[in-house]
Amino acid sequence: MLSLLAASGGADPIHFADLGLVRGIDLGFFTLRFYSLAYLFGVIFAYWHTSKMIRQPGAPMAQRHVDDLFFYCTLGVIIGGRLGYAAFYTGGETGIPSAFTDFSGEGLIKWQLLRLWDGGMSFHGGLIGVTLAMAYVAWRDRLNFIRVVDYVSVGVPMGMLLGRLANFVNGELWGRVSDVPWAIVFPGAGDLPRHPSQLYQAGLEGLAMLVIMLLLFWKTGARYRPGLLAGVFTLSIGTARFINEFFREPDAQLADFAARTGLSMGQWLTIPLILTGLIVVLYALRSKPLTAGPQARA
Repeated sequence: MLSLLAASGGADPIHFADLGLVRGIDLGFFTLRFYSLAYLFGVIFAYWHTSKMIRQPGAPMAQRHVDDLFFYCTLGVIIGGRLGYAAFYTGGETGIPSAFTDFSGEGLIKWQLLRLWDGGMSFHGGLIGVTLAMAYVAWRDRLNFIRVVDYVSVGVPMGMLLGRLANFVNGELWGRVSDVPWAIVFPGAGDLPRHPSQLYQAGLEGLAMLVIMLLLFWKTGARYRPGLLAGVFTLSIGTARFINEFFREPDAQLADFAARTGLSMGQWLTIPLILTGLIVVLYALRSKPLTAGPQARA
């Protein structure tokens, strides 16, 4: 895809419609959206890879814990992502986010908060939801919470990679106006070409992070330093998101907020992630590493 965009860099901007992309697979009676498939395959990959990781020496949990984790984490992504978007990214004249008070949707479900197919998921809200899900399972089964987070964090970038690619295919969450050769005129974004910031995020927050996390787990002893994998993920994903926000167009309802504060809402929400990740990495590096002990009992 990137080679196509680069090759098209001439005097005339690239038009999104000319790329011939479709939003999903038409099954006749139903259109299977690529965004839904991105969530599905992201969860499947994370489940499969975590199941593979726990077969290595010193795993902090057994397969039954992985099964429970990914049930609750899937709920956490969906519920947390939606509530986070509603709370952080929808304005309201009354001070209450509009997604909570808007019942103007079409069809049987009119409450905007429940209409996930209309779009609107927050990375930060999803992260909070997944963290709460991991905390619950760790508390219930008396697992080491930080080590559970270490293992789960390795597979998360795959979901982010697929999700951002789906955003690009949908022609949504476009970037700021730009004259770079690969800038694209997106539908609904005016006549000016813009950064394909979805691809930047897919590359930096998705692919690059996935490579880093896989190498750390499989090629180093990072998994024997509780918190190191989780800290690297949090620090790196926060930094990557902060950088990518410079190329991404702020949500229309938050454009004034970004102009007033100098940073987008996404950047402000990411600063705590960067600081938390840095603290956790330093703690993990200063702590005594574990030895490869017995695996958790099934």
